[in-house]
This record gives sequence, C-alpha cells and structure tokens, in this order.
Amino acid sequence: MAVSGTLYTYPENWRAFKALIAAQYSGARLRVLSTPPLFRFGHTNRSPEFLQKFPLGKVPAFEGDDGFCVFESNAIAYYVSTDELRGSTPEAAAAVLQWVNFADSDVVPPASTWVFPTLGILHYNKQATEVAKEEVRRVLGVLDGHLRTRTFLVGERVSLADISLVCALLWLYKQVLDPAFRGPFGNVTRWFLTCLNQPQFKAVLGEVQLCQRMAQFDAKKFAEGQARREKEKEPPRKGEKEKEPPKKGEKPPKREEKRPEPEQDLDECEQVLAAEPKAKDPFAHLPRSPFVLDEFKRKYSNEDTLGVALPHFWEHFDREGWSLWYCQYRYPEELSQTFMSCNLITGMFQRLDKLRKNAFASVVLFGKDHDSSISGVWVLRGQELAFTLCPDWQVDYESYTWRKLDPDSAECRTLVTEYFSWEGEFRHVGKPFNQGKIFK
Repeated sequence: MAVSGTLYTYPENWRAFKALIAAQYSGARLRVLSTPPLFRFGHTNRSPEFLQKFPLGKVPAFEGDDGFCVFESNAIAYYVSTDELRGSTPEAAAAVLQWVNFADSDVVPPASTWVFPTLGILHYNKQATEVAKEEVRRVLGVLDGHLRTRTFLVGERVSLADISLVCALLWLYKQVLDPAFRGPFGNVTRWFLTCLNQPQFKAVLGEVQLCQRMAQFDAKKFAEGQARREKEKEPPRKGEKEKEPPKKGEKPPKREEKRPEPEQDLDECEQVLAAEPKAKDPFAHLPRSPFVLDEFKRKYSNEDTLGVALPHFWEHFDREGWSLWYCQYRYPEELSQTFMSCNLITGMFQRLDKLRKNAFASVVLFGKDHDSSISGVWVLRGQELAFTLCPDWQVDYESYTWRKLDPDSAECRTLVTEYFSWEGEFRHVGKPFNQGKIFK
C-alpha cells in the first residue's frame, strides 16, 4: 500500500523537492502544506502542536495518515521511496547513501556560499566565493569522472542518489554555472538534463532553465532585503503588553540588545524564502466581480453537484469577469501507469496553489495503464489564461492545449456538467472515466 500523508514545507524548498520527486516514482500520496492559512513558515512550525510532533521545528516535515512523523529531507525522501529508489541490494543501497551524503557534505556548502550572495541573501565575500568556486569545480570533476560511462549514478535507473544530487545542484545550474564554467563537465550536464527530462522530475520541477550568464552579487538587492527584515517586526505576543513610553522627566530604560528569536534562526534556503519580496496580486488590474467563487466552492464541496452546486454556478456566473476553458494534455503517448498520470495532475495543482482564490477546475484521467488521456474544465478570473500572469504558474500549462468555451453554448454546458459531476458519456474523449481531481 502506497504511503500517504502531509508534507509541511515552504514554497520552492529544494529539500522538499527530494520527497516530492521520490513520491512521483513510488506513487506516495503527499498533501503539501506550504502557504497561509494552512501553513505559515516561522509560525506554524513553532507552534506547540507542531513542536510536539517535530521537536526541532524544522521543515520539510512529514506526518503520515497513520500518525508516523519524520523530519529531515533525506529521511522523508527515503520513507516515501521504493526499494528500487533506495537500492535493491546492500551494495546498491550503500552506493545510493554515499551519493546522498556527498550531496549534503560536498555540494551544498560551497553551492550556498557561491549562490546566495547572487540572490541578495548573504553578503559577498570575494575570498570565500573563490574558494567555493574551486570546491564546486572539484565536486563536478568527481561527478564527471563517475558519469563518464554511466547514465545514472547507481545502476541503470534513477535512484535517490540522482534525486538528491539534482536537487542539490539545482541552484548552481540556475544561477551561476554558465556555459563556460560547466563546459568541462559535459557528463554531469548530460546526466543533469537526462534527470530533468524524466516525467517524474518535470512534474515537480517543471522546465528548468540553465544559467546563460553567471549571476553576480547584487548589493542593492542585499540592502533591500536587510531593510525589509528589519522593518518586519513581530507584533506583541498574546498576553504580552507593549512597553509604555517613559513619563516626563524619566530617563528611557537602557535598550537591551535583542537576541534573535528561534524563528529567526533560518538556514540558507529558508533565508532565500524570507528575502523574497511580497508578490503583487496578479489580478489587481481587473474590476470587481459579483461572482463569489468561494460560495460556489462551498456548494460544490458540501451539497449535491447536479441538484444544487451547478444551478448555483450558472445562476451567479459572471461572463464578463470570469471565463471557462477546456484543456487537454498534449502528450498522451508519454502517459504510462495511471497512478503516475494522477501524480502529474497533482503536481500541477500543487504548483498553482496561489491561484486557488481565482480558479476552480476539474481535471480527469481517462482510460487505463498505457492507454490514457488527461483533460479538464477550468474556471478562471478574467478573460485570458491566468497562468501567464505569474511566472510561478507557467510551469505546466504549456503541456496542455487550451480552448476558451462559450458559456452560452450547449457544448460548454455539457462539458461543465460532465467534468464537475464526473458523470456522463464524455463522447469527445473515447476512453472510459478513470478518476478525477478537483482544484479548489
């Protein structure tokens, strides 16, 4: 029986990617909590309830549906994996563990030293950066020699060794490993791209663009990040009174040096998240709409779809402020086992998490193993495809063809009814209904 449970993390955490990619291979069902109100990094993971399960308050953290709890990204990835990913013989398992440890001990430290100043997180230190560059050259040389006669690190298929190292190298390849630097390490780049092009990696990482120009330290971005962190102070905790200003004639109390709270003790990757500027609302340019999507979602979740939810939808749907779209997966020939196809849909939904307030969808898998297709109906704010409004939303949508529907047409009414209720003939598909997933 496949593992199922909840993965607590923050958005775009490369450590969490390890478990998510492993789950794509194993069929483990992971619910990801990474954004408010369900999870707020630095707060939720410092709550008494969270600390009771995960005493260090670290993320990613995994809580199984059976109550089993485990933290540390490598342990989570191992738990949600298959024996094939872990290494099916003692020798293979030892080799996998070797490269997993190599990623943490030999790749991550110099990568952090070199990359994070380019993101404005750490201050640039020329000597430390030059040392880090040479260390990266060394580890890439070791990898390149190992991969000279191999497609993957251990055996003939992807293992946790490949997953861990790809995730550890991700920021390097995206930020600083320009064509000139990575040129001597062709075997590593060939292996890296081979892994990225596997459907299971793509389902989590999307399309990764390799660095074309080596990023440099951005002093302005670093200063802005420092100022922002100084400005964003915590409000008084519940039950704690604010200090009153000194009365006339009294000397102000001596200012004590403030020690960092536990939630300020962030690792390098967590600092990246903390330093990201607050995103603007991509829909701010649109006028207000009388159609309240949340009302429909509540009807859909709690009441009869055909008898209540759909009549409510058509009665209140705003044709000016919202649009309906039919999508179809472009590459059905690449779909193999149905559980992997479902993971493809789930991965897309996870990466679109911040779109939920302005979208609703039913995406359906039709057919069976090695003979399936994916299509769906989306409700989107505005009259254009919302995915283009935010770079984070563009990872998956180009893998689908999109066709705008006329809300007043009989075809649209039929598609909405069939896809939202998961009932009907689905004549346009030609394959039987397998299962569906709702984005809400």
